[in-house]
Amino acid sequence: MDKLAERIYDPSQQDLAIFKKTHEQWGEFSNMASGFPIRINNHVLLSSEALYQALKFTDYPDIQKKIIAERSPMTAKMVAKPFKNMIRQDFENKKIIFMKWCVRAKLLNNYDKFSKILLASENRIIVEESRRDNFWGAKRSDNDKLIGINVLGRILIELREELKNNKSLEILGPIDVPDFYLYGEPIQPIEKLMVSNLTNTASSIGDLFY
Repeated sequence: MDKLAERIYDPSQQDLAIFKKTHEQWGEFSNMASGFPIRINNHVLLSSEALYQALKFTDYPDIQKKIIAERSPMTAKMVAKPFKNMIRQDFENKKIIFMKWCVRAKLLNNYDKFSKILLASENRIIVEESRRDNFWGAKRSDNDKLIGINVLGRILIELREELKNNKSLEILGPIDVPDFYLYGEPIQPIEKLMVSNLTNTASSIGDLFY
């Protein structure tokens, strides 16, 4: 990721893949998108948003369980909010690294499905449109331009380029930070799954959340 400068995206002049709501075109790029479960250490998380939120609290298994038990990605995010004073101290400085890891975990656990969506965006600039957040996404201005750093969009573009260049995406190791834990256990490497069989399992067996 190059310098984190704010950028201006003009839908009238540029070919963009804009995502905002999960049920709209390109909505699968959102961390809030359902249908992309992730298995970490034999525990199933229902979205990359739940994973990202849970990784803020690697020293607090009980908080992670509260977050991961929620079926809605948005509710998982809301559950995390009251515990902001317990977020790992290095998280703010390393949040982009954590987000990149979560997006890659989403890909490796749903490789066939998510890689096709990424590649379908071809050479478009991927932009998350947000009402409030111009760091991970970009906000729409009065003249209909999107203005923001768009970090999540840029992470997705970076990953798409790796796919297009046939870079090896077979395994995802843990982030090299202290106490990279889920439920008190070190997070193990994730191997590529071409077709995820986790969705039905996660929806029917509550034990997998704990």
